[in-house]
Amino acid sequence: MNKVIKYNDAENYTVGRLWLMRGLTFIVGAADWSTRYSRIRNGLLLTNMTLYTVTSEIFTESGNSYIKCKNDTAISKFIFKYPSYMIKPKCLNDLIYDNDDDIDIDRQQEGKLLIEHHISTELQHVGLQVWRGALLLADYILSNPNLFKNKVILELGAGVGLTSIVASFPAAEVICTDIDVKGILKLIHRNFIRNKAYIKSKIYVKELNFLNLKWSTFYKKRINEATVILAADVIYDEAVTKGFVQTLAELLNSDVQKVVYITLEKRYVFTTAKMETIAPMYEEFLNLIEAKHLNWHIEYIKIDFPQYFKYNRVKQMVLIKIENKLCK
Repeated sequence: MNKVIKYNDAENYTVGRLWLMRGLTFIVGAADWSTRYSRIRNGLLLTNMTLYTVTSEIFTESGNSYIKCKNDTAISKFIFKYPSYMIKPKCLNDLIYDNDDDIDIDRQQEGKLLIEHHISTELQHVGLQVWRGALLLADYILSNPNLFKNKVILELGAGVGLTSIVASFPAAEVICTDIDVKGILKLIHRNFIRNKAYIKSKIYVKELNFLNLKWSTFYKKRINEATVILAADVIYDEAVTKGFVQTLAELLNSDVQKVVYITLEKRYVFTTAKMETIAPMYEEFLNLIEAKHLNWHIEYIKIDFPQYFKYNRVKQMVLIKIENKLCK
């Protein structure tokens, strides 16, 4: 998706900005960026999100393939290499030793997740697709199993559930959440059933809407049991990003140590008004955290850890670790 779109109209600009969030290059016209950004916040976003569709770049750049396709829904194979700790010899009598007298195992052994997803969606339903951030976060889990071993893990904005499935490998329990629209929670359930041979922990699928934090006492207690929180590719729209930060603020306001892992891809805009390139939603995310004076420790994790899934790990991808400073 390398198409360049130029808009001078504020309404069209809104659409262009959102297309950019999902892989397009966008050039802003001469009008001042802050003025346009203000107008976006005054309602154009919701008006235009239903008019255009987007498609993830995953299937144009890697070896992932559809094995079944009906209308705009597909079931795809996501092949991943097993980390060495997941590979076990089939039989002790079949062990082969290398020149250093170490056990020689097939380090290219592969697993295969079957994931139901949509091929393209309207902008507000992009969670029905698979994006690079989910695979990056899955790679991080596979590369660092001890960080997730026997933990209760909460995934926010889980989409089709791929990352939650991988999180179940080392976890004790995974609470997989998203907004309940377009049948997404039922779709997640179906993906868990398809991949039940891989799931090693308890799995719960629940609705969690960033824009409605009126949780019941029982539900709040339930999700607060999680000490590890995951979120992949949820920072692409201003209202959703604002709700996401508020959701994190609620979850991290705790006397229990918690850690959040967030993956995203910076989507850049070149603005001729300032003659510079910016990543608006990424910057908006950081600005919201700063404005709230949240008592968090934030760390950027290098993304040079092993890659097990097939996708293009571009330099614009980011992995952020956030920890709460314990309440006194």
